[in-house]
Amino acid sequence: MYRYDEFDHTIVQERVDQFRDQVSRRVSGELTEEEFRPLRLMNGLYLQLHAYMLRVAIPYGTLSSKQIRMLAHIARRYDRGYGHFTTRQNIQYNWPKLEDVPDLLADLASVEMHAIQTSGNCIRNVTADAYAGVADDELEDSRIYAEIIRQWSTLHPEFSFLPRKFKIAVSGAPTDRAAVRFHDIGLQMRQNIRGEVGFEVLVGGGQGRTPIIAETIRDFLPKQDLLSYLEAILRVYNMLGRRDNIYKARIKILVKETGRDKFAALVEEEWNRIRGGALDLHKDEINRIRSYFAPPLYELTPEPDTDYQIARRADRDFDRWCASNVVSNKQPGYGIVNISLKPAGMAPGDATADQMDVLADLAETYSFDELRVTHKQNIVLGHVRLVGLHALWQQLDAAGLATANIGLASDIIACPGLDYCNLANARSIPVAQRISERFANPDQLARIGALRINISGCINACGHHHVGDIGILGVDRRGEEFYQITLGGDPTENVAIGEVIGPAFSYDDVVDAVETIIATYETIRTIDETFAQTWRRVGVTPFKEKLYGPARH
Repeated sequence: MYRYDEFDHTIVQERVDQFRDQVSRRVSGELTEEEFRPLRLMNGLYLQLHAYMLRVAIPYGTLSSKQIRMLAHIARRYDRGYGHFTTRQNIQYNWPKLEDVPDLLADLASVEMHAIQTSGNCIRNVTADAYAGVADDELEDSRIYAEIIRQWSTLHPEFSFLPRKFKIAVSGAPTDRAAVRFHDIGLQMRQNIRGEVGFEVLVGGGQGRTPIIAETIRDFLPKQDLLSYLEAILRVYNMLGRRDNIYKARIKILVKETGRDKFAALVEEEWNRIRGGALDLHKDEINRIRSYFAPPLYELTPEPDTDYQIARRADRDFDRWCASNVVSNKQPGYGIVNISLKPAGMAPGDATADQMDVLADLAETYSFDELRVTHKQNIVLGHVRLVGLHALWQQLDAAGLATANIGLASDIIACPGLDYCNLANARSIPVAQRISERFANPDQLARIGALRINISGCINACGHHHVGDIGILGVDRRGEEFYQITLGGDPTENVAIGEVIGPAFSYDDVVDAVETIIATYETIRTIDETFAQTWRRVGVTPFKEKLYGPARH
């Protein structure tokens, strides 16, 4: 994984020192909350319903054991013993005291971590495929280019005060595991007819109150032009993006109102003006960054996995966990292990300090000292030998981390909702907990099969409800919590925005509604048909009839 250079160290330490002074002035009353607000936001510190919340950057979701141990220490020392992993591959702490935040940031800096650009109208944490470097279908490791973009975008003087926040995702495989079509800029690695690897560039995707699928503005961009082309896009957005209306400030609105072809032409014009200079990305620089992501020292003649197969046949729980949580690695004899942070009845994405310490130990022992955070709020160990899987699973089970539900109905994505967020209209976490309890039976989960359930507490869509097979949006009706349901969303290469199915359900009724939808799916699907396939085949009618009756259809 990447290690900070002297420039990174200087930037992060200077930011810590600056913020320590700013916090001191706020605590003394020299700064008002209104004056302090832009300063704290530039350091990832939000003021939520009950306390401050600090969002810590985890670039492209990759962590070392030393770093996650520090995250555990911070949970114990400065919070209430846990952290919340987010859909941006970051971690949030919900209860830090303002006067402690400078010390917290200093502790982060000691392990090459920070909270810079995790909030504010700037380029946020660059995300990538959580299987990057180990997936058997990828063209190249997308983290290499995510890191290059991180370096280019960190405190970029021209893009520190954009019209609105800005998000970039990179995918190196035909299977889109980074949701690139729902980002301000999505970079999908492609191979041209000459066999060269470059990028399809998509712009203007996003969710929120106006969900939009990104438009392709360039089918193939050579690697050496990556930074100059990104710079051109950001310059056009910075010049033309709305600053008078927060609801129309995202680049997706600019692309929609300008039109894809005209927007692409504006970008090409700006790009032709600036390309060919200092922003050219030379092979030597790409190779320098690539060296930090070199494969670990795999066992090139792996032991036979006989013991692994025997353990699967002998232990039904282990076999079930392997079936849902382990996927193939491009290195023979190894697997990619997905660790669920979604046990039944718990808040999705939360991990205790003790669990983080366990994850650090397991990464050291089984996965070359590396972990990844997924945008689905889970953890990945990317380099696990198959012969060690049973021992790993036993240790996960002892720590409450062996839930066998990756990609299944209880693997729910949820935002913090009204329990924490002052923007939310309704609670998300209790609904997710109730659904996960309703679908806690492993045999039932396996029978239902792959299913995405996403929950957002408000229209800002931090829970990505628009792209769930079943999406749940919290709304306020005269002071009461109701939940609108969408069906048929898809964040992958089969991209789709969910369709609102009908009137919203009350807090008491929404879980029953989800159960009705799933029961209807099980009744009408064909053999081995996924929910998405069934939805595309039959549409909304059978689901509406079961939920509302024929008269409401």
